[in-house]
Amino acid sequence: MNPGITRDIQAGQALPAFTAGPISRHTLALYCGASGDHNPIHVDLDFARSAGMDDVFAHGMLSAAYLARLLTNWAPQASLREFAVRFVAITHVGDEVRCTGQVVERFEVEGESRLRVELNARSQTGELRLSGVAVVAAI
Repeated sequence: MNPGITRDIQAGQALPAFTAGPISRHTLALYCGASGDHNPIHVDLDFARSAGMDDVFAHGMLSAAYLARLLTNWAPQASLREFAVRFVAITHVGDEVRCTGQVVERFEVEGESRLRVELNARSQTGELRLSGVAVVAAI
């Protein structure tokens, strides 16, 4: 378990990157069961094509979960104070999800030292899929 984020971390520090994937149909089916999100656009090729898509595609929240994993690989889950993402583009079957983060601010709230972290999930070609921000307590 990660012992925690220390007070010596400053703005500009990068989090250790995390890569998931490539996304497979099996991964999508497992995520449907785990999340309860059974929208057929993510697992049923015929349905996806009838909706104008070439293929099924990953749930946006799957990539959000990978960004959360980036954070919890770096800091204990209990130190997470805020987490928000913005969906930018579709993650396709076969894509990798390359997650990165960078500390952009250190501040205090009611005596607790906190770090604001900007987050990105990109495909293997560098295309932005999700962006986000998190606030993590530093000990």
